[in-house]
Amino acid sequence: MLRVGLTGGIGSGKSTVAKLLAELGAVVIDADAVAREVVEPGMPALTAIRERFGDAVFGTDGGLDRPALGRVVFTDSGALADLEGITHPAIWKRTAELMSAVPAETVVVHDMPLIVEKHMGADYHLVIVVGVAEEERLARLVRDRGMTAEDAQSRIDAQADDEARCAAADIWLDNNGTREHLEAQVRKLWAERLEPFNENLIHGIRARRPDALTLSEPNDDWPAEAARLIARIERALGDRAVTVDHIGSTAVPGLVAKDVIDLQIGVRSLADADAPDFVEALGHSGFPRVPDSTRDNGKDGTEWPKRFHGSTDPGRVVHVHVREVDGSGYRWALDFRDWLRTDTQAREEYAALKMSLLAQRLTTDKYADAKEPWFDSVHERVTGHSPG
Repeated sequence: MLRVGLTGGIGSGKSTVAKLLAELGAVVIDADAVAREVVEPGMPALTAIRERFGDAVFGTDGGLDRPALGRVVFTDSGALADLEGITHPAIWKRTAELMSAVPAETVVVHDMPLIVEKHMGADYHLVIVVGVAEEERLARLVRDRGMTAEDAQSRIDAQADDEARCAAADIWLDNNGTREHLEAQVRKLWAERLEPFNENLIHGIRARRPDALTLSEPNDDWPAEAARLIARIERALGDRAVTVDHIGSTAVPGLVAKDVIDLQIGVRSLADADAPDFVEALGHSGFPRVPDSTRDNGKDGTEWPKRFHGSTDPGRVVHVHVREVDGSGYRWALDFRDWLRTDTQAREEYAALKMSLLAQRLTTDKYADAKEPWFDSVHERVTGHSPG
């Protein structure tokens, strides 16, 4: 089951995207609908809200007056925290029930306004953010929902800003244009990423780049992508992972690279990495084991053992190297990255090597092999650079 978090600022059109995804075959769990359900008459959370906020936030029919409650909590952080303390346990319990009822082969979309604010991105395989300029969202809230400009602005100000949303977004859907433009983006996303991601996840199929070698110019988004992936791995493994780090060329600012995120999981022992629960946890999170990759060519003349996992996401190829934290391979990966980050000459040498190999029209496998002699030649420079 592919778990997708869907979020966006108030007035962004998130609900429209949720409806489109449901039409394409996703099961949508609407956090706002769940939040309303747990405060229906007779529910324990409703009684607790009356005790905390009084009759002023209730209508004459005894039901919750949500706009009145909103005017209280969106301008008072303490009141908002109190409300969340009442409603969130009930919401998460009901959400878990709904999630568990979704068929295992289905794409499930959690339409959740506060994914960014609550730092929930690691709970999902992907996070989709629907983005709209703030001034446009303000205009929509006034025009379409009848809010005053002041009320609308206070709602916007209470949420995360676009910088935080960009950092959390695996996918950014631009909804500043027409409904037709948004629908085209969603259909493309479903066909090219969500549906094949789900199929890969179900069957444990690793996404791979084409055999033909291509190199990308340095991308400022690589570190943020790596940070999101690391958070998901850490959530999946807990203390079974001693460390999780971004390594490889995409971890070096300014370096040309294959568009692949390399990560390294440090474990106490490879026996821990071979445990069924370790392999299963990574697999369920979208990182299946690649069984035929169990060692690297050591730069000290020995073989360096490891385990290797790929990614099932067709939109983001990831290589996950699992090594023992006291092993030579583990230390070398970090030392090599840090050497390139701090040594301009080394970085230029490596970039020149990459470009010369690109000109030879090598496959990706032959490209990796062709770099080995240079790695061997710089081994002492790398280890001599290491502060450890």
